[in-house]
Amino acid sequence: MTSNVNPTVRRRRLGQELRKLREDKHMTAEQVAERLLVSQSKISRLENGRRSISQRDVRDLCGVYEVEDQRLVEALMEMAKDSRQQGWWHAFGDIPYSVYIGLETDAESLRVYEPQVVTGLLQTRAYAEAIIQGALPETSETEIEKRVQVRMKRQERITADEKPLRLWAVLDEAALRRLVGSRQVMREQLEHLTEMMRLPQVTVQVLPFDVGAHPGLNGQYTILEFSDAADSSVVYIEGVTSDLYLEKALDVQKYGVMYEHLRAQALSVEQSRQFIEDMAKSYAR
Repeated sequence: MTSNVNPTVRRRRLGQELRKLREDKHMTAEQVAERLLVSQSKISRLENGRRSISQRDVRDLCGVYEVEDQRLVEALMEMAKDSRQQGWWHAFGDIPYSVYIGLETDAESLRVYEPQVVTGLLQTRAYAEAIIQGALPETSETEIEKRVQVRMKRQERITADEKPLRLWAVLDEAALRRLVGSRQVMREQLEHLTEMMRLPQVTVQVLPFDVGAHPGLNGQYTILEFSDAADSSVVYIEGVTSDLYLEKALDVQKYGVMYEHLRAQALSVEQSRQFIEDMAKSYAR
């Protein structure tokens, strides 16, 4: 697979094009499903990029939408072919959140709110291993190691020489006080966090306990933004058995406003760095 082909993003862009063709014909997903003798949910999953799409699917949909431009049909079919290729993460086997990794790999920037733990892109190996062991107590050592390797691989985007990922993370104070692994693991994690904060593309703020109630009480979320204007921003909410992806402009806007409130209530960057340094020292005692 060529490095510039991201199957997740290709599926998403292809789905957007197919949705536009459907809307131009003033057809509902239910009407299209009836014409093709498939479920409405299949049409919806194809359009939101959550399902692999075959060239036959594209051909059939273009037939329903009466697309006369054969060059457009061929271009969409080529996108379908590319979207079925595998990303780097497939080398690690079945990854439950592979859709998210595909989006993260292509994102220009992330805004993350994390109430319980240090966000994955800023974790040390020892901390990541302890987090995964604690969250998935019945998981085998082989599976844990695979997940840790994937997490470490994802972090390469942060320190890439060209177009590094821009990360803004708001961490609740609880994420810094929760003892994960051991005191040494926590000290090394917090020291690593302060080192990462020196990178111009990384911003970390701490949301202290004394702010009281705040807009992030409902839990963790990530806002992914992309450089290509054709790719709308996505809000990702991680679940235990399934994840939620919000792409409607109004939903993304609401989460964006919530994030601005979180940043305003959090400590400044300098205050946050000092807070984290002090916490690291407390774990050394």
